[in-house]
Amino acid sequence: MTDPKKTVIGLFIATDQKDWEQVEKSFHQEVLLDYSSMNGNPASKLSPEQIISAWKGILPGFEHTHHQLGNFISSVDGNKAEVFCYGTASHYLSDKEGSLWLVVGTYDFELEQLANGSWKITSMKFNFKYQDGNTSLPQKAISSIK
Repeated sequence: MTDPKKTVIGLFIATDQKDWEQVEKSFHQEVLLDYSSMNGNPASKLSPEQIISAWKGILPGFEHTHHQLGNFISSVDGNKAEVFCYGTASHYLSDKEGSLWLVVGTYDFELEQLANGSWKITSMKFNFKYQDGNTSLPQKAISSIK
């Protein structure tokens, strides 16, 4: 992909489709992943395989996920790029206490362009704003995979 924004969009489409091969292609060989504003865990450098392994531990447990992005701001400086966007993630899993878990925030991405022209994500930071709905659904989704 010759547009860093398209790489970011492609990551979330592939994630919702559980197309793990395409998810892997979106990432550089090492990614600084930071969800600390949501879960309190420190940012860490991970391989695409480690990220996908973690996501496979929860996302397939939902009947549906839907990531919606918008309000993009991007800049390119040589072979480096930054992409900012809003993000809303809807997670659906049938439950009598409520079947929807919604997470809202923004993302800061850093990307690097490879010699072949493709852009790869080197850093992904989620800036948590709020969540709504049934906040017990993530644990139910995790439990359904085991």
